[in-house]
Amino acid sequence: MTVNFPPGFLWGTATAAYQVEGAPHADGRTPSIWDTFSHTPGRTLGGDTGDTATDHYRRRRDDVRLMADLGLGAYRFSVSWPRVQPSGRGHPNQPGLDFYRALVDDLLEHGIRPVLTLYHWDLPQELETAGGWPERGTAHRFADYAHLVAEALGDRVDMWTTLNEPWCSAFLGYGSGVHAPGRADDLAALRAAHHLNLAHGLGAQALRAALPSHGQVSVTLNPGVVRAFTDAPQDLDAQRRIDALATRIFTGPMLHGSYPDDLLADTAGITDWAFVHDGDPGVIKHPLDSLGINYYTPTVVAAATDNGLPGEAPEPSPWPGAAGVAFHRPPGKRTAMDWSVDPTGLYDLLIRFAEEVPGLPLVITENGAAYDDKPDGDGTVHDPERIAYLHAHLDAVRRAIADGADVRGYFLWSLLDNFEWAYGYSKRFGAVHVDYATQTRTLKSSARWYSQVARTGQLPLY
Repeated sequence: MTVNFPPGFLWGTATAAYQVEGAPHADGRTPSIWDTFSHTPGRTLGGDTGDTATDHYRRRRDDVRLMADLGLGAYRFSVSWPRVQPSGRGHPNQPGLDFYRALVDDLLEHGIRPVLTLYHWDLPQELETAGGWPERGTAHRFADYAHLVAEALGDRVDMWTTLNEPWCSAFLGYGSGVHAPGRADDLAALRAAHHLNLAHGLGAQALRAALPSHGQVSVTLNPGVVRAFTDAPQDLDAQRRIDALATRIFTGPMLHGSYPDDLLADTAGITDWAFVHDGDPGVIKHPLDSLGINYYTPTVVAAATDNGLPGEAPEPSPWPGAAGVAFHRPPGKRTAMDWSVDPTGLYDLLIRFAEEVPGLPLVITENGAAYDDKPDGDGTVHDPERIAYLHAHLDAVRRAIADGADVRGYFLWSLLDNFEWAYGYSKRFGAVHVDYATQTRTLKSSARWYSQVARTGQLPLY
C-alpha cells in the first residue's frame, strides 16, 4: 500500500557551490569568505577546506547523469558569487558564467529542472574586507550580481532563489562567529540581518527586471521550530524571544513589511535600528512566487534560573538580546550532528506558513540527515537510518498537504557527501557516498529508495 503525492509535485536534491565545486582558483575565481575562513587555523574541524570538496566543477557531467539515473526532476544548486563576479562588483567573469551555462544545459538535456540559488554563504572576500553584510552597500552589490546572473541564465532557468538561510549568514557568521567570516558582534549580526533582508528585496527587484515574465522568485529560510521547555510564562517568553530572532526577523519584513515590535524591544539595548532606512521594509516585502523552507530539527528553550542555565547555551551566542534564554537538548533519536529526529517540526512549520501567508506556495528546499555512512565489505553503502528519517519527514509533508498546506516540492539535502562547513568532511548528509581520496561516487540505499519515491510520486508505507 502506498500514499500518493499531488500530480506535478517536484522531487529534487540540492547542493551548495562551496561545498561541492572545488576548483577555488579556476577560470578567474577569487576567494570567498569561506576560502579565507577555512584556511584560518582552528576554524574548521581538522583544518579541512573546500579546495577540492567533491570536485563538482570538473565532474558536473557525471553528477548530472547520476541525478538523471535516479529519476530526479529538479536540482537546486547555488552560484558561487566570486566565480562569476570575482570582486563582488563590476563586469562578469565569463569563464565562471560559462560553467553555470554548461551545468544548466546539461540539466535541461537530461530533463532536470534547474533551481538556482544566488547566495549560499560565499560572499566575495573583497566585499567582506569592505565591511561585509553589516554594511548597506553589500545589499546593493548583491542586486547588481543578481541582475548579472539573471541576464546570463534567465532564458533557461525559471526558478530563482535570492538567499539561502540568511539567519546562518547573519547570526553564525557575525554573531557567534562559528561560520565565515567568523566575527562575534551582536550589533554586526543585527545589521547583517537587515542588510540581508534588503539584499533579498533589491535582488528580487533585479531578478524581475531581467527575467522573462514566467520567471519565479523565491527566498529560502530556515525558520525555527522553537518549543518551550514548560508552559511556565517565563519559558513561553523565552520561546517568543528566540522565535523572533530565528524566524520573524526575516518573515516580518519579507512577508508583512515590518519588523516585529517585540524583536525591536528585545534588542533595544544593542541598537536603535537606525540602520533601517525609510522605505526599506517596502523594498524587502517583494511579492514571492513561493517560499523555500529548510528544516532539520527543533529547538527547545527555557528561561535561565538563579542557579544558572538549566540547559545548553551556545557561547559566544548567535542570539543577540537573549542572554536570559537557556537551550535544552530535545528528546528522541539523534543524527550524527547530534540533532534530534522530529518530523512533527516540519509539519508544524508547513501549517504555520500555510496559515500565516495563505495562497503562497511552499517548497521544502532542504531536509535530510547526517549519519556515519561507511561502505560494506562489498562496497555497498546501507543507511537505513536515513531512509527512516526521510520516510518520516515525507509523511509529515503528506499530512501537511492533506491538512491544507500548498506544498509544491521537496529537495533532499543533499545529493552528495560534501564539505560540511565548520565540520569539514566529518559529517555525511549525501544520498550518494563520496570517497574523498578517489572522488568515487557510490549510491547509498537511501538514494535508491528516494529514487523510487521520486519516480512514482508515492510514499510506500514503512
